[in-house]
Amino acid sequence: MEQVKQIQLSEHFTYKKLLRFVLPSIIMMIFTSVYSIVDGLFVSNFVGKTPFAAINMVMPVLTILGSFGFMMGAGGTAIVGRTLGEGDGEKANRYFSMLIYVVIGLGIIFSLLGFVFMRPLAALLGAKGDMLEFCVLYGRVILVTLPFFMLQNSFQNFFVMAEKPNLGLAVTVVSGVLNIVLDALFILVFRWGLFGAAFATALSQAVGAVIALVYFARKNSSLLRLIPKSGVDGRVLLKACTNGASEMVGNLAASVVTMLYNLQLMRLIGEDGVAAYGVIAYFGFIFSAIFYGYAVGCSPIVSYQFGADNRAELKNLFWKSLGTIGITGIAMVLLSRLGAVPLSKIFVGYDTALFELTVHGFKIYSAAFLFSGFSVFGSAFFTALNDGMVSALISFLRTFIFEIGSILLLPFIFGLDGIWAAIVVAELAALIVTVFFFMTKRKKYHYA
Repeated sequence: MEQVKQIQLSEHFTYKKLLRFVLPSIIMMIFTSVYSIVDGLFVSNFVGKTPFAAINMVMPVLTILGSFGFMMGAGGTAIVGRTLGEGDGEKANRYFSMLIYVVIGLGIIFSLLGFVFMRPLAALLGAKGDMLEFCVLYGRVILVTLPFFMLQNSFQNFFVMAEKPNLGLAVTVVSGVLNIVLDALFILVFRWGLFGAAFATALSQAVGAVIALVYFARKNSSLLRLIPKSGVDGRVLLKACTNGASEMVGNLAASVVTMLYNLQLMRLIGEDGVAAYGVIAYFGFIFSAIFYGYAVGCSPIVSYQFGADNRAELKNLFWKSLGTIGITGIAMVLLSRLGAVPLSKIFVGYDTALFELTVHGFKIYSAAFLFSGFSVFGSAFFTALNDGMVSALISFLRTFIFEIGSILLLPFIFGLDGIWAAIVVAELAALIVTVFFFMTKRKKYHYA
């Protein structure tokens, strides 16, 4: 039997080799989305509908704070990858270490601020009465370990950059499985309710981050290692932030979008609408995680080849990625249409009206998967090319302009169905913008 060797960033990527390299990142992103989904599953079925709605109400705040980790990871990977491609491993490790230390510092600051202001933030989102108390409880427990959550988000990119995607996957799987086990233990056995769900998620995030920190702090066989004295390079830090601005914008906008969904649904049909959207969003996270995972896995290769000025390989990666994403999008739409009934039943089968509402919304919402992968890849592709401006513009238009505009406008025209269809209209518009940038930037970066 032929021995499977580790794939290096400098190699030529066939379809088979590309899929082998990005698959761990895809699975890693899916397991990352498991955190909130598992909490929702246990809370919805064993704690109650109102606590379940509360999780979905407060989650955008937690996502916004954690998204700074994604920004540093994605933006920093582009810089570190390009530096490695230029052949300067020592400088790459200094940049990597500095970025990780900055993430830790930001995590501590945001954790303290979020803990103090969680109640007014939850009230601002529309929570009141019992739901407000549940939001504060869940949010504050999660915020205690926010620095670890931000580190996990950063390390998802750096594990791939270090040519260790399988190790990154293993760490994420351990965290995800631990979350499931602890949810079952704290909710079903100890009867800790919503606190148990939050505590399980907080502990599992901490474990995943600590494992990654220990690995990179010690001597290892990867391309990257944490060094004690990295110094602070303001220019590189600013470049990492601008490179990763698209990821930050995307996560920030997704959180704002979720808030608007919840506000519109509370206005039209109340808590049932928030609960139904929560279920739909959970499965949207899983399907979207496939696209985001592909982008995370492919971006370090693009950055490396860009730094090495290997134009032929950039073209190869670009066209193979577009084909893969197109086929995957079609498959996702078909699977989501077939799975709408059984998947919804898992979460809200105990309530007939809520179940029917969720299935109907899911079938409309799922059409967006046909378009969304291209803009996700496009934003990550330009980040990897160190063009943070174009990357951020794609993310900004896709979410802040197109999706928010659709959520605010379509319900007035189509009622409740307008809310479910908002994402479809937004993703189609984002696809048009992404194609425009692919065409206008191809001569500058020589990828097509």
